[in-house]
Amino acid sequence: MQSSYLKLQVNCSLQKPSISHNFDHFKSRLSSAFKQLSLRISVPKTIKNSFVKLLDVFVDQMFEFVDQPLLPSQRNFAPVDALREAVLVTNIDGEIPEDFPEGVYIRNGPNPLFGGLKSTKSMFGSSNHIWVEGEGMLHALYLKKETDGSWNVVYMNRHVESETFKQEKQRNRSSFLPAIEGDSLAILSAYLLNLLRFGKINKYISNTNIFEHAGKFYSVAENHMPQEIDIFTLETLGNWDVNGAWSRPFTSHPKKAPGTGELVIMGVDATKPFVEIGVISADGDKLVHHVDLKLSRCSLCHEIGVTQRYNVFLDYPLSIDLTRLAFGGPLIKYEHEGYAKIGIMPRYGDADSVKWFDVEPNCTFHIINCFEDGDEVIVWGCRALESIIPGPDLGLNKFEWFSKKFRHAELADESVDTSPDDVPLFSRVYEWRLNMQNGDVKERNLSGTKVSMDFPMINGGYTGIKNKYGYTQIVDSIASSASGMPKYGGLAKLSFEEPDNTESEELIKVEYHKFEENIFCTGGAFVPKGRGVEEDDGWIITFLHNEDTNISQVYIIDTKKFTDEPVAEITLSHRVPYGFHGAFMSIPVQTQKASRNES
Repeated sequence: MQSSYLKLQVNCSLQKPSISHNFDHFKSRLSSAFKQLSLRISVPKTIKNSFVKLLDVFVDQMFEFVDQPLLPSQRNFAPVDALREAVLVTNIDGEIPEDFPEGVYIRNGPNPLFGGLKSTKSMFGSSNHIWVEGEGMLHALYLKKETDGSWNVVYMNRHVESETFKQEKQRNRSSFLPAIEGDSLAILSAYLLNLLRFGKINKYISNTNIFEHAGKFYSVAENHMPQEIDIFTLETLGNWDVNGAWSRPFTSHPKKAPGTGELVIMGVDATKPFVEIGVISADGDKLVHHVDLKLSRCSLCHEIGVTQRYNVFLDYPLSIDLTRLAFGGPLIKYEHEGYAKIGIMPRYGDADSVKWFDVEPNCTFHIINCFEDGDEVIVWGCRALESIIPGPDLGLNKFEWFSKKFRHAELADESVDTSPDDVPLFSRVYEWRLNMQNGDVKERNLSGTKVSMDFPMINGGYTGIKNKYGYTQIVDSIASSASGMPKYGGLAKLSFEEPDNTESEELIKVEYHKFEENIFCTGGAFVPKGRGVEEDDGWIITFLHNEDTNISQVYIIDTKKFTDEPVAEITLSHRVPYGFHGAFMSIPVQTQKASRNES
């Protein structure tokens, strides 16, 4: 996502010091007793079904589902229908490079069922889906090189069919009550009614990212474990719980450890343990390490980092707090004056082995890379001083809040004192240098205030080791302000070892590839050249949408000639809504059964 962000599974428990301590104890005892009872009591299926039907009648009578309207400038955030079969793509301007690898370019993103995101109204108040919700849909482009050197290109999309997707699809109507934003009583009633009717507090949306491990492919969002996907049919094969060893939420950005190929994961939840870190074997069969970080709050960390020896965790002041909700406050809140820390943990360490570094308050959803340099651990990320999730406080106009926050790019200069209301939604490339020997912290901006950057990419072969280059999507502040939603009007190439002589010697060199007006991208991914010698030998591939023509495309951009025109522009016959993260899977592509009718 921005993306990435955050959609956490919330379990009924409370946490906070002082007044809530005894309440915590009570809730813990109650929760434990409830779980034990649920294991011991077997309710006949007929009675359970009758009870659920009665609750459905209650919900139908007491709750009104209302569509959240989209402005004309937001029309490409609207969902699309799933295709019945793959579609052959023949409209290609330019040429797909001869040495471009065969593979699958795939992107995840929200595609809400039943017309769009919903709000509910009831005697308990109102509750709403937030803009990052909506069932995940995968959009895949298959690039197969034929024996004569020509390219066969096929497009396909399909929903990620999680358990809750199937439950609502079977009912053929909106059924889960929104459970993240709204009046406290409405959210709490949504938790209870969703749990009693479906056995789950919120939907498993699986809409944020897609990743590969041990030759298998997974769709994921923070609020649940991943779903395994057949990369060629996009069929959902089931939940991945690492053979029963992992039963909690799962980060949207797991990382492969350099050298070992193990997968480092993280799970953030609203109840203790708030954060657990795991290490999965290179073959994907075993959870070889699993530890509770013993944090005192639920910090909505979106991405974990790795170096050759360490795991990197960002503890910033965007939190989910059920006690705050119970006392009438928001479930998710960014505290502008709250503390922020970065934790560096040995790969197989425990909570006591984590070395914590106090850093300036910030909200950093996405890490560019982490690596070791002598006694220091270097962390590069896209750092902001405001959170795009969940949005404004209850009662404030969402469009006005987002529009103002995107518009105020001129306030991104951190040397200017601004009130929390005026802090813009503006991410800059940032560096933290953390000295593991003496505890010193050095931090600085690496990019200026001209353009906001997020959704970073690097050559995946450099994950966890020192890299020279990175890439980001760049925000079109004017278009984002006009629509009240984030839109990315171009790409940036970061050269970490070269200074930017145009703004300041403190900053790094940045090159831009900007699209024409009203063309925006999502889901960019770096594709390394198979026989490439240098780190930036390769391409960026990304989905784009032209809002003037309502046509979606895929661009392939040579990263060695970053400011040049795309080497290939692939025009699709179907609209691809804006989404979150994409990836290129360099694998042999099976011949796809595809329709030639592109109408």
